Amino acid sequence: MSESLLSIADLRVEYQGSTGTTAAVRGVSLEVSAGETLALVGESGSGKSTLAHAVIGLLNGGVITGGEITFAGERIERAAQRTLQRIRGARIGLVPQDPGTSLNPVLRIGDQVGEVLRIHGRADRRTAQLEAVRMLAEAGLDRPELRARQYPQDLSGGQRQRVLIGIALACTPELVIADEPTSALDVTVQRRILDHLAARTRESGTAVLLITHDLGVAAERADRIAVMQQGRIVESGPTAQVLGDPQHEYTQRLIAAAPSLDTALPVRRDIGSAPPLLSATGLRKVFHIARGESVTAVDNISLAVARGETLAVVGESGSGKSTTARIVARLTEPDAGTVTFDGQDISGLRGARLREFRRRIQVVYQNPYVSLNPKLTVAKIVGEPLQAFGIGDRATRRTNVTELLDQVALPSAYLDRRPAELSGGQRQRVAIARALALRPDLLVLDEPVSALDVSVQAQILELLELLQAELNLAYLFISHDLAVVRRLADRVAVMRQGSIVETASTAELFDRPQHEYTRELLAAVPGVVPAPLERTA
Repeated sequence: MSESLLSIADLRVEYQGSTGTTAAVRGVSLEVSAGETLALVGESGSGKSTLAHAVIGLLNGGVITGGEITFAGERIERAAQRTLQRIRGARIGLVPQDPGTSLNPVLRIGDQVGEVLRIHGRADRRTAQLEAVRMLAEAGLDRPELRARQYPQDLSGGQRQRVLIGIALACTPELVIADEPTSALDVTVQRRILDHLAARTRESGTAVLLITHDLGVAAERADRIAVMQQGRIVESGPTAQVLGDPQHEYTQRLIAAAPSLDTALPVRRDIGSAPPLLSATGLRKVFHIARGESVTAVDNISLAVARGETLAVVGESGSGKSTTARIVARLTEPDAGTVTFDGQDISGLRGARLREFRRRIQVVYQNPYVSLNPKLTVAKIVGEPLQAFGIGDRATRRTNVTELLDQVALPSAYLDRRPAELSGGQRQRVAIARALALRPDLLVLDEPVSALDVSVQAQILELLELLQAELNLAYLFISHDLAVVRRLADRVAVMRQGSIVETASTAELFDRPQHEYTRELLAAVPGVVPAPLERTA
């Protein structure tokens, strides 16, 4: 192994809260060499992001209480802000996980990408603008000149994530800390982004500290893996060794929970020839954007979902999946086409009839930290729909909320907590409980597990399966994770550039894909995590 670029020795980080001190990182030691990729894996709350943020002095309330961080021979764990500002962006790039809160909503994309070049004296304003367009193209964005003129809210979540990757690589840093850099991306774009990171590593010797919950990505992309649990590294070593012959029980549990295209298809209920609960025909939606230009987000889409069925919609970021979901939930009005729910055209619904429709179709969003009101307690978040529809009195609603939490496997002790006091998986359970409060017939699930680590993801998927069987719910499941889709869906619709190119049963689509684009999606799925090696007695 070459000389270490980043060396962390016995690092300890604590947070001081209202309930006392929390040790987030407990004596962690690891090294990253120039040009290598080290994957840091573990459950939400295990300390992965805290460790990464400690390296660049962005702990946001956390305090380093012990240990050393050395970067390129320089001790930086207690460096002055001026030193860290000189390093951040120029020598260490950061790709944060949540593009929704990491980009400035009032600045154009091109200005934000070019800003890092100007701050570190790499370019003047005009050159920075030209370089921004080039970097957006390198990061896999279509029409980069147009994207540079747009604002973050004009882009999809995956497109915004690619912008962050462009910013992180702008100054050709020696180290890139990639904190779940592809969790919001479909598999084809994920492959292009990771290929781009790998190419940069080879060309310039850039090292990558890759924080990910996707063991398939870690298996395919990392030279070494470090497994983190409750603030400690419990196992580390070459990727093939850790994933092929895991020594620690926690590592073995993570591997067992990872979804895979190699696992047998689950036995699904026979929906039969039941009439559709939801039917959309000929949907079209055009968004008018900067300087008179327009984007056709949805073009002649037709789909149907029966009671008790799961229809998954898959495709690249920006393909129109979420816009389609918003149209069928009547959160966005189409320019053409019709949506029928339980035999009724929803476009003409007004007043009490529209209110009843909104009760029967509920949405669970990708990021519960953004979709849940941070000022409200869990009791108020889950009970709010009941109050809005005048269901029960305060005491009855409290009882109903407790029952809903029990339904999603959360104890009543969480009633008075706020979202910030919950893990990502717990927040998503609260979001699902809220969506179930009005006893809907259909849930629109927009990437509900993409931001979760594999063990929590498995728990949420199991929960969705149990709820569907118990309540006969229909799901419109938006996802870019084909392994998750394979587990949960009865049928799959594949979207590309606003159109559905193929619809088939899950078994048919995965075994005998007909469209070239579907085959491309399946081929881009990260390498399968190897099964643990057999041990001889």
